[in-house]
Order: sequence, then C-alpha cells, then structure tokens
Amino acid sequence: DTHAHTVVVCAAVEGFHTYLFCLPPSLPPLQCTWLSPRRWLNLQEYQSKKLMQESGVAVQRFYVADTASEALEAAKRLNAKEIVLKAQILAGGRGKGVFDSGLKGGVHLTKDPAKVGELANKMLGFNLTTKQTPKDGVKVKTVMIAEALDITRETYFAILMDRACNGPVMVGSPQGGMDIEEVAASSPELIFKEVIDILEGVRDDQALRMAANLGFKGPLQRQAADQIKRLYDLFLKVDATQVEVNPLGETPEGQVVCFDAKINFDDNAEFRQKAVFAMDDMTESDPTETEAAKWDLKYIGLDGNIACFVNGAGLAMATCDIIDLHGGKPANFLDLGGGVKERQVYEAFKLLTADPKVEAILVNIFGGIVNCAIIANGITKACRELELKVPLVVRLEGTNVHEAKRILSESGLPITAAENLDDAAKKAVAAIKK
Repeated sequence: DTHAHTVVVCAAVEGFHTYLFCLPPSLPPLQCTWLSPRRWLNLQEYQSKKLMQESGVAVQRFYVADTASEALEAAKRLNAKEIVLKAQILAGGRGKGVFDSGLKGGVHLTKDPAKVGELANKMLGFNLTTKQTPKDGVKVKTVMIAEALDITRETYFAILMDRACNGPVMVGSPQGGMDIEEVAASSPELIFKEVIDILEGVRDDQALRMAANLGFKGPLQRQAADQIKRLYDLFLKVDATQVEVNPLGETPEGQVVCFDAKINFDDNAEFRQKAVFAMDDMTESDPTETEAAKWDLKYIGLDGNIACFVNGAGLAMATCDIIDLHGGKPANFLDLGGGVKERQVYEAFKLLTADPKVEAILVNIFGGIVNCAIIANGITKACRELELKVPLVVRLEGTNVHEAKRILSESGLPITAAENLDDAAKKAVAAIKK
C-alpha cells in the first residue's frame, strides 16, 4: 500500500509466527526489524484462575501456599464445607499421579482442614509423576487450596481465534467435563459456534443464545450469558488466542462457575502483557530449552546421537526423518529460525556440544531469508573457540552459498561438506560408524 505510513508483512509457518515491520516508504529499502517471539507461555492453574477472578469471572474461592503450615491456615480461612487441594505443576493427569513421598494423587478432597496440612506435607518438595511428566516427575513447589463445589451439570465453552472466520469465535457444548474432540466426533450436533465481530464484540443475543445451547435455563441462562461476556473481556484484555473452560458448571445452589480453564496467549503481545508474561515459571522447563530460548533458538532434546542444526521447523523434521532413514538417530531438534546472527550460531554449537550423547553434528541450512555466509562464519568461529571434537557435516544451499562454501573450505577445519540433504545424512551416519 503506497499510501500507508507503515507496511506490515506477516508470515506464519509451521506454527511459528514471525512479524516483519517495514519502516515508512520514504526511508531506504530493507530497513526492517525481525521480531522472534517467545513461544508457549504456560501458566499454573491458580494463575489462570487469578486472571479470571480479576475480570469478574466466577471461580471457586482459593488460596495458594508453598508450605504445609500455610496450606493449613488457608484451609481454615476458607471456612468451606469441603476443600480441594491441588498440586500445581504444568502437566495434566494430576489426579492419577503419584508422589515419590508415597502419596497417590495430586488432587485430594477433604472436609477436615487439618488433613490439608498433612496432605500438603506429602506434596510440597516431592516429585509428582503423571502421564505427562518426565519419568522422574516434577517437583511440587506450590499447592492450591480451593473451596470444593458440587456440580449439577457440566458444559464446555471456549473462545478462540479462528483463521477461517478471520477473528474470534465462541464454541460451546452442553456435554462438558470430557474431551471436546470426542464430542465433536460422536455428536457433532452438540457443538455450537458463534462468530464474534471483532469490532462489535459479543452481543447480548449471541451470549444468551450460546447460554441456551449450553442448556442453561431460567435465571441461570442470564447468569451464564454474563459469564460468557466476561470471559470475552478477559480474552481481549490478556491478548489470548484461546480461553477454554471445561467445565463451565452449574451448582445445586444455582451458580454458574468456571471450574477449570486453560488460557493460550499471543506471545507476540508480550511487550503489551508484561505482567502476564512475568508469571511464566521456567523452573519446570528443560534447562537446555530455556538457554536456547534466550538466543531465539527452538530446541527439543531427543535420545539419539546426531545433533541437528537447521533453519525452519519443517526442515528440522525432515532432517530428523532422513537421519533415521539412513540408520542414525537424531539427538535433538534445533531450529535457528530466520533472523540469524553469528552469535546465535555460536551459542547453538555450545548447546549441541554440551550434550554428552552427541557423536556428530549435521548442519542443514536452506538460505532464503538466511544468509549462508553468516552461518559459515558462525560455524568456523564456534569450531575454533569450542575446539570441536566430534565430526561436523555441513550442507548449505541458497542465499550467498558460494561465499559460504569458500569460507568453510578455506578455514582449514575438518568440516565435511555435503551436496544435498540425503548426502549429508549418509555422511553424518557414516562418521559415527568410523
């Protein structure tokens, strides 16, 4: 748009969102800034409940404790008929989990506040293992003490961004408390959808219609509609991409309550949501993945012995697959991304060589927005300074590749060049066998 003061080009590839902000047309071309977002902000259950509470959404009364004595005091302050105690970790299946203290279950109900202290004493400081944790479990540092409420009926409700509708959509079902995918597969007629006009917001008639479709009747229908509108306010307020409530329940006392919620955030809005992103607890993250994120690298550790260093999620998956095809096993998934600097290449090599399982490194770069010469300079610097001890196979293609190959060939370093991905994988596997 030649009349625009700012041109914004957005690209979404393989779930990674990269935004290129171009400065006013009056400035010289290519004066651009790459923004590499941090991904996958995960909040503990009590943190999501706190955000909901601040937006007027009805949730159970709750407290948070990090010692057994604090948990006991919180249980007394609740003054509830029944109390639910929940271990706070970023993993599902807590109720069926097992602690290394011997306690079974990360979720417990009791009517005796004194038992809350006893249970918390067997949770805090101990590892909880569930179907979603590493085999050694995750150490529990915080517990949530909440008022236990009976649920007469469970429904499902979510607000999410939908590309097909170019904006937010409400999705609901009267069948809550179970996987919505199962409902969609077995009873698609029980899935209801309302497209929201991003400029107008949720209209009263839409909220009431969704409440009716969820099965709320009489005064509860208006109450549910009010909760739906408050959830949409929260959705906008925190720059969410999804707010999922399962269940949105009805109590015998005639209350509509959000019993459990998962909030997904637009990580590109971090600059606007500093308070929310400050809640990010990195202690449960893999230390190598956390260190990689500092340098805008996407790293996932695997159990093989050939390190993969690539640019692009799709290329990373293809590289892992072709290594496996030729009889090798990938040691990691490391995506360099687009806005590459020599320092990132150096830090990537530090991460890869720190893994004792790594017996060879395969670099597979397809230069489009990536300058291969920058990669080559980073590789030679890393090899010299880190005194690389394992075989290194490099395949480069694309932007400035001839200069990159010259840099590598004249470096005097023991780098094995590859012509294509298949050749690179064969050479990496062969290097280990030697």
